[in-house]
Amino acid sequence: MKSHELPIVLASSSKYRRELLSRILNEFELASPDIDETPLHGESPRTCVARLAKLKAKALAEQFPAHWIIGSDQLATLDSQILGKPLTQQRAISQLSLCSGRCVSFLTSLALLNSQTGEIREYIEEVVVIFRELTEAEIVAYIEREQPLDCAGSFKCEGLGITLFKSIESQDPNTLIGLPLIGLNRLLLEAGINPLLT
Repeated sequence: MKSHELPIVLASSSKYRRELLSRILNEFELASPDIDETPLHGESPRTCVARLAKLKAKALAEQFPAHWIIGSDQLATLDSQILGKPLTQQRAISQLSLCSGRCVSFLTSLALLNSQTGEIREYIEEVVVIFRELTEAEIVAYIEREQPLDCAGSFKCEGLGITLFKSIESQDPNTLIGLPLIGLNRLLLEAGINPLLT
C-alpha cells in the first residue's frame, strides 16, 4: 500500500484530541499508548515533549504495522519548570495559585510516524498564556466546577478555563486544547495526505 493510502491512528485516549482531529479527518482509529510520561533527569521541557510524542507513536507501531500514527504531548512550563497534570485537587489549587498573574508557556508536540517505513515527521508549537490575578475563591470554585485534574496546568481551555486568562498568544487556537491542527495539516501534506481531498 502506498504511504498516502495508509490508515491513520491517533495515539491518544484524550477525548479532546479525538474531537480536534475529527475536524480535519473523517476516518481514523484511536488507540491509547501505554508509556511512562515521567520527564528524564535534566531533560528540558522542549526535549521532553518531543520525546514523549515520538514515544507514544512508536508504542503503537507493532499493533499498527502499516499505518500513519499521530503522537502528541503537551507540557506546561512556568519559569522553565514543568507543571505536570495535578491529579489531586490540592495540587491543582497550588498550580493555579503559582500561575496567578504570571506567564505560562505550553509546548505541544506532534510526531507523525509511518509504521511501515519508520519515517517520522515532527512539529512543536508554543502557546504563551498570561493568567490574570486570581483569588483563592476563584481558583477553588474553578477546580470544583471543572475538575481539571488530568490537564497540564490545571485547566481546560475549551471550558471555563478561558476565564482564568488575561491573554493568549498562539498561531493556532486548537493547540492549547491539545492538538495543533495547522501544524498537523502541514505534516500530513508533507506525507502526501491532503485532508481536503480524502
